[in-house]
Amino acid sequence: MPKDESRTPSRRTLLGWGGAGLAVGAAAAGGAVALTGGDEVSAAAEAGAAVPFHGPHQAGIATAVQDRLHFAAFDVKTDDREEFVRLLKDWTAAAARMTAGHTVGEGAYGGLAEAPPDDTGEALGLKPSRLTLTIGFGPSLFQKFGLADRRPDALVDLPKFPGDNLDKGRSGGDLCVQACADDPQVAVHAVRNLARIGFGKVAVRWSQLGFGKTSSTTPDAQTPRNLFGFKDGTRNISGTDPAALARHVWAGEKDGPGWMTGGSYLVARRIRMNVETWDRTSLGEQEDVFGRDKKAGAPVGKAKERDEPFLKAMKPDAHVRLAHPDANDGATILRRGYSFTDGTDGLGRLDAGLFFLAYQRDPRTGFIPVQRNLARADALNEYIQHVGSAVFAVPPGVRDKDDWWGRGLFSEGA
Repeated sequence: MPKDESRTPSRRTLLGWGGAGLAVGAAAAGGAVALTGGDEVSAAAEAGAAVPFHGPHQAGIATAVQDRLHFAAFDVKTDDREEFVRLLKDWTAAAARMTAGHTVGEGAYGGLAEAPPDDTGEALGLKPSRLTLTIGFGPSLFQKFGLADRRPDALVDLPKFPGDNLDKGRSGGDLCVQACADDPQVAVHAVRNLARIGFGKVAVRWSQLGFGKTSSTTPDAQTPRNLFGFKDGTRNISGTDPAALARHVWAGEKDGPGWMTGGSYLVARRIRMNVETWDRTSLGEQEDVFGRDKKAGAPVGKAKERDEPFLKAMKPDAHVRLAHPDANDGATILRRGYSFTDGTDGLGRLDAGLFFLAYQRDPRTGFIPVQRNLARADALNEYIQHVGSAVFAVPPGVRDKDDWWGRGLFSEGA
């Protein structure tokens, strides 16, 4: 990330970036290559491009899925509402700069030798890599700052599903930041710097690195494969289909509090995949479990990946059959999943799986009924286990340089 040399001399004090003034200004411009409108999706493969930060919806939802993920959930440590609002403004300013390919604040060098730099520096010289930063607010946040009556009805606590083995240390959180980019160092740099800015006010509760996207919002491209070697989520919502997004992803004016209009709801699930058991399973059984051909990803009895599946041709417990909207009263979610490997579990088995991210207009009519159906009978359950879980209200986008993440939530009358 090149340092923006066009800025005025250093305004930074010994307090560092968190105590500096906020000048978002033209942070989303400044020489970065920007994609707008439909170009954002159609040019998904353009190396190094920048995704616009400002808009009616947050980037990183309908955006063409990038190759890498760094997801972090935070606990709020301050009980000072004004201090937390200042943090959200600081984060917004930093996010606008980083997604445009600039350093945070006054940069990683050239400032006061007696003070830590505003930017950690590991992304210097790197392109924006289509970095998107998406923020969400967890149910527990609404227990703070007098926000209880502003919690949306759709932000429900997820029920315990059969088979769940959730680790509290990898679940929940007052807020989350999803960083997606085509360069893993760019994504890690973004979360690292937001955590640094928030030191003393928020603390990372848990985080997850992801690689190898397992779903796509660009249906003209092939669906990526998961760690079981199968394509899943072929019917994912297209990022260029405004009607489907409005119906299934974006919260509308009549869906709840006004501050959530144009936002969405995110369910994050860490799903452990028992790859050693799967790898000793016959090809025929693997295909029966998914209801798809492993070579092309075609549904049972079909020739191509995107052929309309004939659900009754599949076994009753096939994953595709049970996850399909027709088996769930039309419930549809937008998926942005990533594979992960986090070393071993101490018993010689890979700690690997799917970090599942699902955006929807309302979890009560999206993820929850689908997961209930899957948890009850999915043949895939023999090979997977849900070990982490969280749900967040994702507010609408930052509309301009004077707006900031969560302004509607913290503004009176919104």
